[in-house]
Amino acid sequence: MPDFLHTKGNGRMTIIELIILAIGLSMDAFAVSVCKGLAMNDKGFKKAIIVGLWFGGFQALMPLIGFFLGSRFQEAISAYDHWIAFFLLSIIGVNMIREALSKSEECDTNSGSLAFRVMLPMAIATSIDALAVGITLGFLNVRIIPAVSLIGITTFILSVIGTKAGCSFGMKYKSKAEFAGGIILIIIGLKILLEHLGVI
Repeated sequence: MPDFLHTKGNGRMTIIELIILAIGLSMDAFAVSVCKGLAMNDKGFKKAIIVGLWFGGFQALMPLIGFFLGSRFQEAISAYDHWIAFFLLSIIGVNMIREALSKSEECDTNSGSLAFRVMLPMAIATSIDALAVGITLGFLNVRIIPAVSLIGITTFILSVIGTKAGCSFGMKYKSKAEFAGGIILIIIGLKILLEHLGVI
């Protein structure tokens, strides 16, 4: 049976691991979506879908860019790629946990606007981590189109849910989502490192 997720090579990531990675990555977008929902008076799905398209689209685009950057330098740093993947994912994860544990429960924005000038910087900011993760995917011989499609779709779904949750429940899930996302990324980074070192 053909492997739609991988090209030839030693690095591997199962479809379940990729889904878990996608969920971890999307937690920042989920948290910001909660803030957007909190600022919106409209409880319909139209605005939630627009938020999901912004965040999901950029969450797919950024790892695509990162993948081509990582692939370009893969041969030169193949002996250290597992360490790079581990440190990148760990740094992102620790930062997400730090933000989740910060005492401030305020949203980064109190604007419910979906204007281009508002959504573009938000979409970029929530997907910067995905750029770094895309670099690690370049080391793992992953077929990038299925991978980024899954990441984008996952983020879209969770962003819609986050927007609706913000409308209905306020800030209840924001910090928990960021904390969970950070833990997921650190665990995946550690797994990649231990596999390459032959520990597991």
